[in-house]
Amino acid sequence: MRNDLRTPTVLVLDAPSPAPAPRLGSLTGRARVEHAQDADELRERLPDADVLLVWDFLSDAVREAWPAAAPGARPEWVHTASAGVDRLMFPELVDSDTVLTNARGVFDRPIAEYVAALVLAMAKDLPRTLALQAERTWRHRESQRVARTRACVVGSGPIGRAIVKQLKAIGMITALVGREARTGVHGQDELDRLLARADWVVCAAPLTDATRGMFDARRFGVMQPSARFINVGRGQLVVEDDLLDALNKRWITGAALDVFEHEPLPPDSPLWTTPGLIVSPHMSGDTVGWRDELGLQFVELYEAWAAGRPLTNVVDKKRGYVPGN
Repeated sequence: MRNDLRTPTVLVLDAPSPAPAPRLGSLTGRARVEHAQDADELRERLPDADVLLVWDFLSDAVREAWPAAAPGARPEWVHTASAGVDRLMFPELVDSDTVLTNARGVFDRPIAEYVAALVLAMAKDLPRTLALQAERTWRHRESQRVARTRACVVGSGPIGRAIVKQLKAIGMITALVGREARTGVHGQDELDRLLARADWVVCAAPLTDATRGMFDARRFGVMQPSARFINVGRGQLVVEDDLLDALNKRWITGAALDVFEHEPLPPDSPLWTTPGLIVSPHMSGDTVGWRDELGLQFVELYEAWAAGRPLTNVVDKKRGYVPGN
């Protein structure tokens, strides 16, 4: 917190309607809360803000509006209401002394549950069952067991670890892959070996220069023909044309994507109609009440900041994620 007696200013980059604004009423009298709707308003108000809350975490407005002036003209602290911080990894912010935090911890369990649901839906052929029901067609089939099948989870942060825990609960054998090897985590040098053995490959990695496009034709070629791929990380982690090719050529059996290179997914995208592919609209972490939880998290962080206590969820801006367990 700045060393003066004035009331700090919290600037909120609002999400487009109909998304509600964050509930920050508990900060009344302790912070002056202002709002910006777009890059132009943000550019005008950022120099006077002590704290920026990026409520619209799908926007590039911060990148477009970030002040290039002296450090005193920039917020001391930026918090994004998302687990991913890739939209904020532009040089002017990365190289500044502004502290960046994220919403680590809010989405872990919901995303893990969603991944488990996708695994079971594909193993039990639920998409086909629903399609046949719509046709009023009775067609008996056999489904697959998931117990004792192997899952390779890529991304060893809280979301990846929650996914591993959830998949273990339904009897799966899991391997967790991170940036570097450590207890319970395989390093990147083991990824190809683990992909070659996996029945399920789940991507929950952060988007950085090192991970962009990591799932490409070569990686899909390493996987077993019976494997299925799930991405709940970031769309840019996958070369979508290579995934389409892998599915059409039956290099892998199926896939499920909750994130995409371009969102919303255009109506004419071939991903909508690719056999064996489940498409969902970036909703794996969004459960009932998730925005309220994000607002409460920010208030708790603000209270720590205002009291001069260390912030949690601090992003290593050179790496592009929150380090540690």
